Amino acid sequence: MLKVTNLKIKFKTQNGLFEAVKGISFHLNKGETIGIVGESGSGKSVTSLALMRLLNENETVIAGEVLLNDIALFDLPEPEMRKTRGNRMAMIFQEPMTSLNPVLTCGHQITEAIRLHLGSSKAEAKEKTIELFKEVQLPRPEAIFDSYPHQISGGQKQRVMIAMALSCNPELLIADEPTTALDVTVQKTIIELLLKLKAERNMSLIFISHDLAVISEIADRVLVMYKGEVVEEAQVKTLFSHPKHPYTKGLLACRPSPDYHLKKLPVVADFLETDKKRPITIEKIREVYTYPADEIAAHKKKLYSQQPLLKIKGLNTWFPTGRNFFGKSKGVVKAVNQVTFDVYPGETLGLVGESGCGKTTLGRSILRLIEPTSGSVNFENTDLRKLKKDDLREIRRDIQIIFQDPYSSLNPRLTVGDSLMEPLQVHQFYTNNTQRKKRVLELLERVNLLPEHFNRYPHEFSGGQRQRIVIARALALQPKFIICDESVSALDVSVQAQVLNLIRELQQEFNLTYIFISHDLAVIKHISDRMMVMNKGEIIEMGDPDDIYYHPKEEYTKKLIASIPGKVA
Repeated sequence: MLKVTNLKIKFKTQNGLFEAVKGISFHLNKGETIGIVGESGSGKSVTSLALMRLLNENETVIAGEVLLNDIALFDLPEPEMRKTRGNRMAMIFQEPMTSLNPVLTCGHQITEAIRLHLGSSKAEAKEKTIELFKEVQLPRPEAIFDSYPHQISGGQKQRVMIAMALSCNPELLIADEPTTALDVTVQKTIIELLLKLKAERNMSLIFISHDLAVISEIADRVLVMYKGEVVEEAQVKTLFSHPKHPYTKGLLACRPSPDYHLKKLPVVADFLETDKKRPITIEKIREVYTYPADEIAAHKKKLYSQQPLLKIKGLNTWFPTGRNFFGKSKGVVKAVNQVTFDVYPGETLGLVGESGCGKTTLGRSILRLIEPTSGSVNFENTDLRKLKKDDLREIRRDIQIIFQDPYSSLNPRLTVGDSLMEPLQVHQFYTNNTQRKKRVLELLERVNLLPEHFNRYPHEFSGGQRQRIVIARALALQPKFIICDESVSALDVSVQAQVLNLIRELQQEFNLTYIFISHDLAVIKHISDRMMVMNKGEIIEMGDPDDIYYHPKEEYTKKLIASIPGKVA
């Protein structure tokens, strides 16, 4: 039903034309799902926007042919294309919060599309919208109809986007990274929902992702894109069992696998390396990087023979749900409820759970970025909850946090160099700015960034580079303990592997202690010495990552394990 021939996309820049897509060709059959996979910058999202004719024609040069049931899309006048875009093909965008209008209710945004394309009355459009909300399994569809996007969760916003895409019964649905920043459990339900809707409506689906494990759950056939070209195309089973291109092998290997204990994760560069002496099979790479069992046992024996660095006892962080006429709280949300655990010097303690379970609140409560309601937080035998602000600021030299979103945690008006020098100035490290700048340049080099990055601003970097910058900032004051809050959740799997390797290297080099927070159990199992599972504000399971993964006690933990995307290789 869809045939793409020799598609080329060039962007107009100050330095001339930049070729983002270099003459790709593929087809899609009726009722088929193809996955397009590749890192950020590979050209996959640009390809989908070109198919929908959503690229700015004044800034791009597009060549090639796209046929949808023998209709040449690039030849259609814009009014005809607008009808085709609404009725015959639709798209689910990567970030639902930026794709939905924040000042319009969810229901209004979908009824608007139905009335425009199908000519329905207001009452008919509302009825159809509520039916769609039920079809995409949204809870309380009538309430969500009147809700604004900020009032619903990320998974619910994604379902609203799916309902909008389905509102005019398209033959072709393009899903661009629809599950990237979602919990693995929500991701699994979204994939199952898309498969169910596709089967019921006999739609064709293009599913775009950077993660081959996710692609394996949904696609019949896969296109692997690298630097604007399709480097490999195969049925899913064939691709996973016999990948041919080195880049494909790299993507398969760099996702953390719960079945292996690796000193470091393979990265794409391991497979693109031209030196023939280097191993080039996934099995050989993993063999080289695997931890010997006796080494793991010796490491853990040494870790847990020490006195704890951090002791958390009976920690509670409760939030009032509202106040009555007399100003008294109507009730409380127990975001962190009676949490007790220790962290040992040099340990990585993994904390896993879905969004809303309280893990980020726990991390911030430990640092008193959120004031706990009760309980104790002892760091090196000092109760942080009893410290005055000046004393707490002094001890924060030793305890740092890497936030989930590096872009929002960096000041967009400060250069990277100034952002990294600021904590050194506040805590009066070194005697002058010349010495501080030297320290910052050393930090940039240590996290694999360049000296010329010192004078650039945050918006000039990729997501992976920004994550390295905030890691460098956390290291600036030579801390003993760092909380990593979802620090790799939004990264490509290949960049994620590089950052996870960096975090582990820095731990060994500077004898750091981590609490590593994530919703991805595969990531937690890879990096942790010990693991905690959190649900509804409580730690429901804690112990050795292998024991929890292979012998989970709680149903919630079993659900998290079952939600890990298709195991690779």
